[in-house]
Amino acid sequence: MHITLQKSKIAKQSSIKITGSKSESNRLLLLQALYPDFKLENVSNSDDSNLMTNALSSQSNLVDIHHAGTAMRFLTAYFSIQEGRQVVLTGSKRMKERPIKILAEALQDLGAEISYVENEGFPPIKIKGKSLTKNKVSLKANVSSQYISALLLVASKLENGLELTLEGEITSIPYINMTLSLLDEIGVESSFIKNVITVKPNTKSLKPKTLTVESDWSSASYYFSIVALSEVGTEVTISSYKESSLQGDSVLVNIYKHFGVTSNFKGNSLTLKKEAIDLEPLILNLKNAPDIAQTIAVTCFALGMSCNLTGLHTLKIKETDRLVALKKEIEKLGGKVEITNESLKLEPSKNIKEFVSIETYNDHRMAMAFAPLALKTSILIEDAEVVSKSYPTFWDDLKSIGFKITK
Repeated sequence: MHITLQKSKIAKQSSIKITGSKSESNRLLLLQALYPDFKLENVSNSDDSNLMTNALSSQSNLVDIHHAGTAMRFLTAYFSIQEGRQVVLTGSKRMKERPIKILAEALQDLGAEISYVENEGFPPIKIKGKSLTKNKVSLKANVSSQYISALLLVASKLENGLELTLEGEITSIPYINMTLSLLDEIGVESSFIKNVITVKPNTKSLKPKTLTVESDWSSASYYFSIVALSEVGTEVTISSYKESSLQGDSVLVNIYKHFGVTSNFKGNSLTLKKEAIDLEPLILNLKNAPDIAQTIAVTCFALGMSCNLTGLHTLKIKETDRLVALKKEIEKLGGKVEITNESLKLEPSKNIKEFVSIETYNDHRMAMAFAPLALKTSILIEDAEVVSKSYPTFWDDLKSIGFKITK
């Protein structure tokens, strides 16, 4: 489905309720499968979380997680410790191009039985579940935090727990801390000292409790962008959000001050307001929050600002190579972008072309990051239904605040 976003103007005041965080939901769903004593509320309604739920309850020996990268990593660890269970874990064409070797080797070092069905180092993989008794493993610290979190999530079910040493400079620390905080919340003991993470084994059942998943900050990023591109005085209230969030993307609150967006927390809601501000070039290292790079780059382009974003090396192994995709689509709109393997540099540009068709590359964030541009010009979004991966109601929510969208 392709859609057209006519040049739009949003309501002066509006509010949106955003579904639970995909990152938190997928971690808690796996922990709930290991420890069925707790209940979850406000779980993400994203494709990825639905796929995770279905995979965890499946009795099949073939589990297909389509485009869900987080699920691929977490389930690789989960099925490795399911004694007596044999599973082939597979996914979409793009998933078969996304590396899994670093995680597979770490699990093999702990004693797991994992083999490759097609290409060495990539899904699909065959996993024979067993009890893992080894408890020491090392990983390069700059790998995807999902590899690290996958190991930590199952660590308390290993016979001797886990001592994970991270070598070099650690990236995506907020996502690692999120995982450790959720372990702590359900009663699993862990420590993170210097570059060593230790998780204690847990044989006892946990106290029954209900955990509420905070709404998704990556999804909130599109509203920060929308407010940044709106008239002074425009307000959008989004819920449910905490000022002290576990999610790394909550750095949006500080980053978007640069664009004149103020954030006011009240109860469980967050009100974003556009203030008058002189725009300065943006220089930013996003190694701890790479998922919001697309939103920020498009905001800068729409406001005619330059930006230099670094710390983006993990974007090359996402749903698409996001750096290449950003360069291609912004340049179609009239911008000028330079990329390296870990950075993006955008030159200021005052002219934005009309009715450009934005390719989405099977990547939900490409569709949503470019959508706010409709406040400046009319655009087309190809394969718009890709947003269901993380935010199925996105287009309806945009219509509700004033976007003019036609199929």
